[in-house]
Amino acid sequence: MKLPEPCHQIGIVGCGLIGTSWAALFVASGRNVFAWDPSPQAREGASGRVASLLAQLQTLALFPMKKPGNFAVSEDLSSVVQQAFFIQESAPEQIAIKHQLYRDIERVATPYTIIASSTSSFCWPELFSEALHPERCITAHPFNPPHLIPLVEIYGPSAEVVRNASDVYRSMGRIPVNLKKPAIGHIANRLASALWREAVNMVAEDIAGVEDIDAALVHGPGLRWSTVGAHMAYHLGGGPGGIEHYLKHLGPSQERRWSDLGNPRLTPEVCKLIVAGVTREADGRSIAALEEERDGNLIAILKSRQLSHHGQNQP
Repeated sequence: MKLPEPCHQIGIVGCGLIGTSWAALFVASGRNVFAWDPSPQAREGASGRVASLLAQLQTLALFPMKKPGNFAVSEDLSSVVQQAFFIQESAPEQIAIKHQLYRDIERVATPYTIIASSTSSFCWPELFSEALHPERCITAHPFNPPHLIPLVEIYGPSAEVVRNASDVYRSMGRIPVNLKKPAIGHIANRLASALWREAVNMVAEDIAGVEDIDAALVHGPGLRWSTVGAHMAYHLGGGPGGIEHYLKHLGPSQERRWSDLGNPRLTPEVCKLIVAGVTREADGRSIAALEEERDGNLIAILKSRQLSHHGQNQP
């Protein structure tokens, strides 16, 4: 099931936070995007949000040789699907809604259209066990915001479809990673959830406050993790002997820390502590202001990474 070359026609199903972020990236990479959402309010606001996100992408100059594609919003799902060779579904995380969408999509999709779900909480079997053509369906979970953070986590039963989808994402400067089998939370959210569980535990156990825990992460391991992953970090921590030396000599210290990690519950008391701490950390800034600050910092980091990879091929 080879995608048409080039794959210019993209369908976006769901015009919320994730869907419009995806749409901006596809448009920036030269694709024509057809979008649909059942909500009139979401459809009306989609073009403005996509334009705003495109402005962010222009500062990164990810696609210097590409002319941006077109973005159009439709009231009719069928017309969007019929024009698309690749569909990125970003509907709410409600299984009944997604199942109905897949039935509606498959009813009119071309035989070679790939259906990719942005789902963060569902596994492939939960989503596509009833699909007419499950081989063309994949989970393709981005990290928010998709137009800035390159990660895409992919799983599907067809190696060819996964390969074709990965090629599409790579052409947009994304970094696809493949799961060997479906897993709740995929890869990155499992890692993030494990870390946040201990962050919550430290609040619950009164080891440190929310603000200091976040600061420790941002200015310590978070900084290191932006350049190397968890396994590679400990490989470097082993000195000349690398990971083998680390595991042999410092592995017991890891096990000691693991044994002391908590398994907290989000009780009303713990939730109250977290909300109070985040409120102090936000210091009166609105969600919109915090998003703008986050995106500005992400763009600065991405620009520095571009400089460090200067001379390599750009998408």
